[in-house]
Amino acid sequence: MSIGDALAQARSQAGLTITQVSQRTRIRETIIRGIEHNDFSACGGDFYARGHIRSIARVVGLDPEELIREYDATHGAPEAIRAADVFEPATPIKLKERRSPNWTVAMIIILVLVLGYGVYRAVAAVASPHHPAAAAQTGARQSPAAAAHSASPTPTPTPSPTQASHTVVIRLTAIEDCWVGFNKPDGTYLSQDYIVAGSTKTWTFHHAVTMQIGNPGGILLTVNGQNLGRTIGNAGPVTLSLGPGKKLSSQQSG
Repeated sequence: MSIGDALAQARSQAGLTITQVSQRTRIRETIIRGIEHNDFSACGGDFYARGHIRSIARVVGLDPEELIREYDATHGAPEAIRAADVFEPATPIKLKERRSPNWTVAMIIILVLVLGYGVYRAVAAVASPHHPAAAAQTGARQSPAAAAHSASPTPTPTPSPTQASHTVVIRLTAIEDCWVGFNKPDGTYLSQDYIVAGSTKTWTFHHAVTMQIGNPGGILLTVNGQNLGRTIGNAGPVTLSLGPGKKLSSQQSG
């Protein structure tokens, strides 16, 4: 039995319509009909076809891994792909770049603070009751006990600049079931995961990556501590280009 026949039969036995499966998986009805007829051309490539098969199989009660093995046997196992060959160009979403600390300005500020503190201490020393000139003027008005309680101001420590992060930290919380995958910028395949609704997963990379998301409307995404909220779109799969100190770009595919 083919992949499409197995999914169509399981859906019928589960008493579900194509519209209901579409609502639960957020996959277009036309794509689901095509998959049930073993036509994967509307999926946008093997990567998305595997993700759609997993989502539909879980809804209709089939083991997705068995169907994926059959798909790989027919269409070939995952290979390195270039994101530019799969996704259509879209308007990028701009994020603020992390800037490196300006050490020159920081050193000038520290030098000014040190000089200012030195001048302040010099003036305070002259005005102190223990200074010979000041003692001669205030000896009659201030007792030794009062002078002993005079406190000298303490300097305020200057915080040291922090270094910019050289990693990409991605945190995803699934409101609905979704699947994600990662490639290197040159298209090299890294991994693919299925995230169940209600769970959270974090990835850390020391290089730029492209991130594919099968259900962008059903997740909450944070990149390098910045909450993207729902700015990455709601309809259809999306790919994001992420990197240390890089701009984030978003592309959609049917």
